[in-house]
This record gives sequence, C-alpha cells and structure tokens, in this order.
Amino acid sequence: MLNLNKNIFYWNSLTKEEQINILLRPRININKDIKSSVSKIINKVKQYGDAALHTYNLKFDKIKLDSFYVTQEKINLSDTLVSESFKESVLIARKNIISFHSKQIISGLKVETYPGTYCQQIIRPIHSVGLYIPKGKYPLVSTALMLSIPAKLAGCSNIILCSPPPVSNEILYIAKVSGIKQVIQLGGAHAIAALALGTKSIQRVDKIFGPGNIFVTEAKLQINQLVSGVSIDMPAGPSEMLIIADKYSNPNFVAADLLAQLEHDNNSQVILLSTSTKLSKNVVIAINNQISFLTKKDIILCSLKNSRIIITQSLLDCFNISNLYSPEHLTLHINDSINFLSHIKNAGSVFLGKWTPGSAGDYITGANHVLPTYGYSNTYSSLQVSDFQKIITVQKMTKQSLMNLSNSIIELSKIEGMDAHSKSITIRTNFLKKYFRCDVS
Repeated sequence: MLNLNKNIFYWNSLTKEEQINILLRPRININKDIKSSVSKIINKVKQYGDAALHTYNLKFDKIKLDSFYVTQEKINLSDTLVSESFKESVLIARKNIISFHSKQIISGLKVETYPGTYCQQIIRPIHSVGLYIPKGKYPLVSTALMLSIPAKLAGCSNIILCSPPPVSNEILYIAKVSGIKQVIQLGGAHAIAALALGTKSIQRVDKIFGPGNIFVTEAKLQINQLVSGVSIDMPAGPSEMLIIADKYSNPNFVAADLLAQLEHDNNSQVILLSTSTKLSKNVVIAINNQISFLTKKDIILCSLKNSRIIITQSLLDCFNISNLYSPEHLTLHINDSINFLSHIKNAGSVFLGKWTPGSAGDYITGANHVLPTYGYSNTYSSLQVSDFQKIITVQKMTKQSLMNLSNSIIELSKIEGMDAHSKSITIRTNFLKKYFRCDVS
C-alpha cells in the first residue's frame, strides 16, 4: 500500500518558503549533452538534407524508407484497416471539435478612429504549418485531431502532418477524414529540423505545432531562436492537473482523475487542494485501491512522487493557490462549480463538476487539449483557430484627415528625434496647401 499521507500538507502551517516549494514542478534538466546533440542534428539536416534524415530514421527508428511521404493510396486505405468502433469514436470527437472551434473563427473589423482616418483588421491563414504527432507505444490520435481540425478551419493551404515511422493506420485515418494529404514519416529532433529548414523533398513550414519528448521540445526551442521566419505553438512541459475538492466530493472520482493525469509521463504532476482532511485521506485510500489495476502503474508510481495534497481552510484559499500555480488542467469537484469561475485567473482548461472528467476533454468534448503547461497558463491560452492565423492591420487617411492630424504627428515625432518622420508629413501637407488649398480644421 502506498504511503501517500506523507504528501499531505496543511497550507496555513507552512512558511512562505515551504508554500512556494511544495508548488514547484518537477525539474526538467535539459543538460548540455542534450542541447549539443539537438544542435548537431539540426546542423546535419541543414547541411545534408534528405541524406541526414534517412540516416537518423535508420539510427533512431530502425527503418529505411524509399520516401518520407506516406502515399495517398495508403492514406485512403486506412479506413479499411481500423475498427468500426474507432471510426465511429473519431467522427463523434471530430464533430464536437469542429462545432466548438468553428465558433472561434473571427471576422475582420473596420473602425473610423478619427473623421477620415480608418483602421482595419484582415484575417489571413498561416500558409504552411507542420503538425508533429509524437509516437510512443501507442499512437496519439487525439493530438492528431486537436491539431488538424483548427488548421483546416483556419484555411492553412499547406498542412504537413509529421509522425515517427511507421505511421499508424489510426493516424492515417485521421489524416484522411481531416483532408490532410501530406503525411511524412519522421520523428524526433530531425523531424522538427526538416519542417523548419526544409529539404529537397520536404517543404519548409512557417509554424510548428505539437508536443514531443525532451529532444523534440529542445529542437523546437532552438529552431524558434535560430531560424528566421519559423515559429512554434507554445512552450511545452510535462502534463499536470490541479483538483479542488471539498467534503462533498466523491473520493473515487477524484482519485480516478488524478490517476488518469499521472499516467501521461514520469514527470507528470497532480495537486489536490481540499478543505477536508477526511476527503483527502479517502482519496489516498481510493488511489491505492485503483492503482493496482492500471497498466501504466510504474509510470504513475514515479509521477506520484511529484504530487501533493494540500489542506486549506477555505475554497477561496484553494482558488488563490491554484492561481499561483497556474495549472494546465483545473478540475472543480465541488457543488455549483460554475459559480466559482470568477475566482479563476490562471488555467489552461477548466473542468466543472464531478461529471466532467479531464479524460473527456482529452478526447471528445470539443475543447482543445493542447494546453500551456509548466505555469505558462498565466500568459498562454489553449490552442485555438487563431493560432493558425495572423491578423494584418490596414490604415487609410483622407487628405483632410492627414491635414487635421499633421501637427500632432509632427509634435510626437520631434519628441522622439525622428525628423524624417516629420518630413514625410510636411512634404504632403505643403503639397496639399499648394495644390488643393487644404487647411487644418
């Protein structure tokens, strides 16, 4: 039986330093060797292109490919190679994701900010995007859905789905139903390098999306700094969940949600905040009862070492701690949870009530599961259609509005020491005064 009671802390009994320490996340050490290895891989791909990619595919995935691209025929055949129940589940999830994300599509706007002066926003899709789908023992089909659907809704004209070889039939089926025709068989840091730099056979993309292991994450960070014109979706870290519960919560439900989050990765972290010591101890009992039946028990046992149970004096304290932690997933196992939304300042995604498990959000509710981790929910948002788009501003002035605003422009530009800015105004106003007899009104 696991002794989780040692991970129970009473918030008001802790010093400020101790409070800070128990909210720390697992330290992810990207040491010099990893940074150096990733840098070498990027440089090799830059120098040798496709030849380097074939070498790395053979080295890391033990496979030699004639082509990096999965044929359209194989993509089309994928629906005959997956189960009917899988296809049905995918189509339900896809429908829900489209339903929610299609409402995120924004139209442009046009405002007359001053008589005769107009400012406008026009929305344009990012032309070329790379969607990286990691592969461990099982295909991450949910990530393929969560990335491909908003990319298509945004109108991106060139979408490349990238996953380590061999790409599973389940991933290929999602590519088919999502209308993605380019699927390349690459994984790891060399895949990110190929998407960012381009090779003879692989077109360079403008933005790279998707999670991955420590090498993929480091490659994305290095590419973001080194390659001009290529950006990434968001900083990535281990998955995490914070649950707020009270004496009325169901300990078995709470335990199940905690365990579901912990099975992601050895470095995953969960935090339970509760006003009830009794509930917390019952959750510990429920965890011990449930864990023995889970296939990823070893991973859970490892990630449990990173996890905490914190007892507070009030629900308000729970929300204050949660906002300080800034969780990726925030689950409210409390009654009338919707009434507490005003207390939430930082969170990637919120799950209201005992009938909304985090697992549902991972797959099928329709909200995106690509979320800011490692405390970045204090500044970043969940993935949405706008991440695959860009906003361009447009401005227009009439002759008279330029005349009317000219003195203010000149005054502000003089304060900044920009005499060429002032000249660009006076050369026009002098012209207008001479030939159009325009005056400042």
